[in-house]
Amino acid sequence: MDKPTLLDCTLRDGGYYNAWDFAPELITSYLAAMQAAHVDVVELGFRGTSNKCFAGSCAYTTDEYLRGLRVPEGLVVAVMVNGSDLCPVSDMEAVLERLFPVPAADSPVSVVRLACHVHEFSAVLPAVAWLRERGYQTGFNLMQIADRSREEILELARTANDWRPDVLYFADSMGGMNPDDTARIIGWLRQHWEGPIGIHTHDNMGLALQNTLRAHAEGARWLDATVTGMGRGPGNARTEELVIEAEEIHGRKSNLVPLMTLIRKFFQPMKRIYGWGTNPYYYLSGKYGIHPTYIQEMLGDARFTEEDILAVIEHLRHEGGKKFSFNGLDAARHFYRGEPKGTWAPASLAAGREVLILGTGPGVRRHRTALESYVRRAKPLVMALNTQCDLDADLIDVRVACHPVRLLADCQAHSLLPQPLITPASMLPKDIQSELQGKQLLDFGMAVEPDTFAFQDMSCVIPTSLVVAYALAVAASGQAKHILLAGFDGYPPGDPRNAEMEALLEIIRKSSQVPEIISITPTTYKGIATKSVYGM
Repeated sequence: MDKPTLLDCTLRDGGYYNAWDFAPELITSYLAAMQAAHVDVVELGFRGTSNKCFAGSCAYTTDEYLRGLRVPEGLVVAVMVNGSDLCPVSDMEAVLERLFPVPAADSPVSVVRLACHVHEFSAVLPAVAWLRERGYQTGFNLMQIADRSREEILELARTANDWRPDVLYFADSMGGMNPDDTARIIGWLRQHWEGPIGIHTHDNMGLALQNTLRAHAEGARWLDATVTGMGRGPGNARTEELVIEAEEIHGRKSNLVPLMTLIRKFFQPMKRIYGWGTNPYYYLSGKYGIHPTYIQEMLGDARFTEEDILAVIEHLRHEGGKKFSFNGLDAARHFYRGEPKGTWAPASLAAGREVLILGTGPGVRRHRTALESYVRRAKPLVMALNTQCDLDADLIDVRVACHPVRLLADCQAHSLLPQPLITPASMLPKDIQSELQGKQLLDFGMAVEPDTFAFQDMSCVIPTSLVVAYALAVAASGQAKHILLAGFDGYPPGDPRNAEMEALLEIIRKSSQVPEIISITPTTYKGIATKSVYGM
């Protein structure tokens, strides 16, 4: 079996978590640890043309920067270029001249890897010839190849063989491959590609190392890994594990002490902050072919609850999520599509009455006695969000819920709660409608459109699928006299959910048809009127 070439790409792939801004002392320790562990190639970052926000040194990995590093003898330095930076073809040579202004003999860089989606492949391949003429070794990384047909992969291999990069890589971009899938793709590539094969695995389903070792058993010679698996989404095969396996293959011992020290001092603390590594969400993304950046972005955004993340995954499973898009993420979060439709008019309950909406913040429980006294005295229409139960159940008139995954999780609880449920019943998925059979549902339709808050007799259009937005639309459609809020305490400073709630309130304030909204328990939300429940 051929001895593998181990390529560590921590500073390139891991940079998706920290904007490629690694501390100099980390990089110095990293380079020493890679040499001691017998890693062959270190991919120290990207070379790219975009500069639209701050990114650290490893986002550009210029020759000037690399010359300032103490790269131990024997370590080969690589950088990666995204194929999208080399398109259109008419600009390719100019871009390459900018990114690689000197030949390899005068540069710290020896290996350049070109990462391409299949649709970019033929257009970017000529860069191989340009780089080879200047003395660079080239790797060509095919992304999202797992779901391509045999005929497509055979054609890719045939085309690659015409241009002869030094190594042809394929990436398990979605993290959904298993070892048999890995072997099958290598077998197809081998029918026309005669050069070395490399593999870059993702760990969505916990199979990154298994897939890497199976690839080597099937003849792949270039194997990627990252320290602690640090990389976009769930991360990659772990270098510390791959070098242990490579000891047996090479028949030699590695000095793992510097690598273990590096992990303890630098990477374990970073992992606690950024949280890479597989989990059930990444597992689902691998299983359903969803780009892992969707999961990474949701896990890093406090606005996304567990219900949101599962709902987005379910939406992307059916609608497609192989290419990440912030617009696609926002649309997937809101799940309701088409014209709103409903069969129940809130005015039958709320017209001319004060409406008290109970949120889920601690203010309801803290001020429970005063709230219950007020409700018994003033008899407002009391609407509780979801399964809020911090007030005497006899004082809650109706409940409001609209999030499909939250509803599915709460179906049993709703079946035991006595109050009718206001929800977009006729627009819910069939499985949820089935689970809620026997429950009294008040069907108020909804749709989600950015920057819009409008309502009709039996439906609404709101800017976000937050249940509070839906509840406020119900009260406004119902011609409430006033809308009172309790349990809308707000979140700690800096939490993006504060800004989302305040943006919602700002949109609502622009509507002249919405009654005055007043919080009667403490709130940190800006721009909302307040009174005290104790003085009412």
